[in-house]
Amino acid sequence: MAGGKQTPRQRMIGILYLVLLGLIALNVPDSLLDAFKNITDSLDQSRTNVTTGIQNTYSAFEQTKLKEQPERAKPIYDKAKQASAIAESLNSYVESLKAKLIQAGGGINQETGDVEARDDLDVSPRIMINEKNAETLKSKVQETRTKLLALLGEDAAGVNFSLNTADLKKNGGTKKWEQAYFGDGIPLGAALTTLAKIQADAKNAENEVVKKLLGKVDQAVVNLDKFAAVAVAPTSYVIAGQPYTAEVFLTASDSKSSPSITVNGSRLSVQDGKGKYTTGTSREGFYTWVGTITVKQTDGTTKTYKTPPQTYQVAKPSAVVSPDKMNVLYIGVPNPISVSAPGIAKEKLRVSIDGGSVSGSSGKYTATVRSIGTATVTVSGEVAPGKTQVLGSTVFRVKRIPDPKAMFAGKSSGSTSAANIRGQDRLFARLENFEFDAKFNVTRFSLLLAKPRQDVIKVTSTGGTVSPQMRAALNTVTPGTKVIFTDIIAVGPDGSQRGLDDIVISAN
Repeated sequence: MAGGKQTPRQRMIGILYLVLLGLIALNVPDSLLDAFKNITDSLDQSRTNVTTGIQNTYSAFEQTKLKEQPERAKPIYDKAKQASAIAESLNSYVESLKAKLIQAGGGINQETGDVEARDDLDVSPRIMINEKNAETLKSKVQETRTKLLALLGEDAAGVNFSLNTADLKKNGGTKKWEQAYFGDGIPLGAALTTLAKIQADAKNAENEVVKKLLGKVDQAVVNLDKFAAVAVAPTSYVIAGQPYTAEVFLTASDSKSSPSITVNGSRLSVQDGKGKYTTGTSREGFYTWVGTITVKQTDGTTKTYKTPPQTYQVAKPSAVVSPDKMNVLYIGVPNPISVSAPGIAKEKLRVSIDGGSVSGSSGKYTATVRSIGTATVTVSGEVAPGKTQVLGSTVFRVKRIPDPKAMFAGKSSGSTSAANIRGQDRLFARLENFEFDAKFNVTRFSLLLAKPRQDVIKVTSTGGTVSPQMRAALNTVTPGTKVIFTDIIAVGPDGSQRGLDDIVISAN
């Protein structure tokens, strides 16, 4: 059974299944349970046949369309595989339910091939209704149906899957799907037949969706009735000495046709319906050209199409190098620079510097310099495959990082409370109004304490922290004391020692 629609035999099985389900209310003789087992076997065999048909369909498609038209066929093939995955998800879940019911029913009888307690009326209601597995199954069936129809899109109109969870109409009323097929009075054998039917319906739905999707490859894509001349150039900005190249072709052109294509009266060679226009660029300036395409019609007449005017510029080699933060390069810190060259992709640029080094890519670089003076940044670019050309250079001034300002208790001068002074234990060297993240460490300083009518106390320390002797002296600071830090030495990222201005603070 390879087709997507139900065969007469399948419809007969479905009708017989419903008739037997109706007879359950009367009694559950062995003959009735045997009938359910036969229907289950027929549904399983039918599902196996459909599975084989789907596999054959995939195999034929892979050997033909997927190899002959990969660009068109691959997206459709992937979509069909989605349908199979959706159906398999439902099938796997149903298999887990069957396993649970069979285990609860004592397993499979080796002689009959049927579940041992096939006439049991409690297993199905307990597992499927009380444990709400029937509700979950109903939700998964509806979700599978919705997803499969969604894959068909507009083609879903008119598709009527037998995979559904409609409530059962009975005696002028309706009975919920869960109760009708798994509720009270339903023997275990009948419940297993229902699950087998769901699996068969899911496989039939999968088969119909897969065949409809894969069949779309054979449909006509479009009927071409409108044409337009098109010119495509990789760039309209060309460096002097490099060729200018553009493709001129008719949209929706036949790759087997050979239209006549000219540019400014000069005929181009044509391949696959396209002409390639190449001209020299020895002189700077702006240039304009128009392509003309003449196509021979099936009746022997010709039609001519013209491209819109195409303009391009020929310019001297140039490059732009700009600092990201300031118009100088500083020693000891990474200097970010941006590099661009009109008409050349950033990944094709190469940047170097004298008196230092450069790292980075794609237009963003970091320059490191070593000595005061100037540094020249040179930019080269790949202007043609295998050909590199110097595009320009820029000279930068190279400076030392400015001296930082020494600070204690948050101040470099002025006054603060005696308690604040006594609570501090370190000198800091901070750069003010400087764009770079450059850190300085204090390596040596001296402390002078001048109290009214007392001798000046002087203590020297190495490093940036207050020494024990300095701590003892600072602990004696009272209002009116002048605290002076002098001979302050700090070292920054460039490695040079800097003598910093004194700090004079009055305690109040």
